[in-house]
Amino acid sequence: MSDKMEESRSRLESLLPRLGKAAERLARDGGESVRALGLRSAVLDAETLARALDAGPGKLESVGVNPMALEAIIRLTGRPPLIVRNDAVVIEPPLLEEFPITITGQIKAVEPALASVGRIEFVNHEMAWGGTGWVVDSGADDALVVTNRHVAKLVAKRSADGRGVFLRSPYSGARYGASIDFNEEVDARVTDARNASATAVEYLADDTGADVALLRVKRPLNAAWIWPDSIPILADEEAGLDELVALIGYPAYDTRNDVTAMERYFRGLYDVKRFAPGRVTRAADSGGVISHDCTSLGGNSGSVLLSLERRVAVGLHFAGQYGIANSAVSAATLRRLVFGSRTTVAGAVLQETFVEAKDGLHTADDLKDRNGYVPGFLGETTPPVPWPTLAPEIAAGLAKPVDALPGRPHELRYTHFGVLFSQDLKLPAATAVNIDGKRAVRIKRGEDKWFVDARIDPACQYTAKHYGDQAIDRGHMVRREDPNWGDDAIEANFDTFHYTNAAPQHALLNQGKSLWQGLENYILDNSRTEGFKACVFTGPILNGDYEYLPEEGDVRVPLEFWKVAVMTAKTEDGQDTLHATAYVLSQGHLIRKLLEDRQRSEALEGFRLGAYRTFQVAIRDLEAATGMNFHDLRNYDPLAATKAGSEAIAQDEPVFVPLETAADLVL
Repeated sequence: MSDKMEESRSRLESLLPRLGKAAERLARDGGESVRALGLRSAVLDAETLARALDAGPGKLESVGVNPMALEAIIRLTGRPPLIVRNDAVVIEPPLLEEFPITITGQIKAVEPALASVGRIEFVNHEMAWGGTGWVVDSGADDALVVTNRHVAKLVAKRSADGRGVFLRSPYSGARYGASIDFNEEVDARVTDARNASATAVEYLADDTGADVALLRVKRPLNAAWIWPDSIPILADEEAGLDELVALIGYPAYDTRNDVTAMERYFRGLYDVKRFAPGRVTRAADSGGVISHDCTSLGGNSGSVLLSLERRVAVGLHFAGQYGIANSAVSAATLRRLVFGSRTTVAGAVLQETFVEAKDGLHTADDLKDRNGYVPGFLGETTPPVPWPTLAPEIAAGLAKPVDALPGRPHELRYTHFGVLFSQDLKLPAATAVNIDGKRAVRIKRGEDKWFVDARIDPACQYTAKHYGDQAIDRGHMVRREDPNWGDDAIEANFDTFHYTNAAPQHALLNQGKSLWQGLENYILDNSRTEGFKACVFTGPILNGDYEYLPEEGDVRVPLEFWKVAVMTAKTEDGQDTLHATAYVLSQGHLIRKLLEDRQRSEALEGFRLGAYRTFQVAIRDLEAATGMNFHDLRNYDPLAATKAGSEAIAQDEPVFVPLETAADLVL
């Protein structure tokens, strides 16, 4: 036996009084398969279990054990985990004898909040569900659900700004996801589910912060069930010592407790919504943690702790130690995260020292008289080509330049092109350029000098110091050559060297960039189009799939990019019309997402992610994958009009063509 294992065994034997029978056997045997949530077996070795017991509240998920198995029964009598049925607590008076005679009325008074508590369920993950969550803020179309960081981390990771990014399965490559089922009560049928999908992880605490995650959940349309309209209100004042409270959540089978006692206490019924009364055993400390003795098991992570005296939420349950105490994040901390600041990443301000010597800075006065993108550029007889409408969550984070024009509140105007810039993501959300091939001016590339655009907050722009990694390039969104035409071609050339027109691009993209960078030329030279004018939109795919580099507070590196090119064409009767094609530069993530969303499992089996390639895709599929709306352009897409494309669209299949050479283009 190794010295390490012997030391672990000794540590465990000293902790046997705190262990249940199953854990005691584990200590003696050195390893045992234990039941975890009735889903799969999890193997715990002695060293891991010892670390779990020593970790302490708030750090339990860091020890390598399923966090759902790290909850605790504090008292084996007097803290009944009451069943919830039909949005009401099943009262059992003999079990409530330790509480005031008013408790039955107090329980009934908070029952409206039961419907806003649900089970956090996973998509494409080996675990069917991971904990509890509850609606902490609600709007007309969506809601904000709070749960624990260690629950959300099973399917997501934290980005630099505090938001979460859904991970992919290391085995299948499928994107993980999450939802919340507000039912899952005793005797509930599958058809009784009240499920709402999570569209984003709006906040995921880092490992030094409070154990909190916030999910943005979409209100289902035409749901057969009623959306919870009575949600727990966060307390203005912290819970006091001995305050009467209740924990609402989904306790699961948990071998860390004494199995015999647990079976007797829970009567063999787990994984359903329960209401467990108790008291606050320690008021909030300086770290914003309170203790309580409500009964919990694995699965209660993320449960709401309600004050029965004040009918408000006083905490978010996150961990427990058997026979000692359960812990919850305090209401004050939750209020700050839900309604205040959600990230510890501080924003910079414009100072003389902000811009490095190798960078320049342009003010609104330096960039005055720039026209930006012109939607009617292709001609009076051709329909105009407006900016695409961005996904609501992206549009909400757009920067507003100080020189914005009426009707164009977010466009950063440059010579022959414009940029919609995401202040939240520090990336261009979309760029649009007018190209006139007949008036093109060839300008030799000199020594590049990049500029910060001070018409928006410089703190939201990556600069030279963020591109210190040699593997990362400043990737032009509007290609340097594209706006270089007419009398102001030189001005247009220099305008492309603004950081607002750049996105960090990994050197791996070079594998597929040769065709990508030449697409405009191929399209302009194609005989099926008329003239040599084009409108081209380009941008990164802002779906949360990024790499992060440790350069100056983490640099977000998009993994995929999109492009839509629009030109004039002639109908059979000689009328001017549009010709629009769409492309992605990708390792295949976007294509796989389309297949997943349309449940094409047979296609997924044969689809593998690989090196970066250029794909031509149907415009309607690009819209579906990004949440953008290109208006009528989908009606002018030759790829969708092909026989294969029409048949695929009729069967709701994605339409895409891997491009190896220009001959593969469908124009």
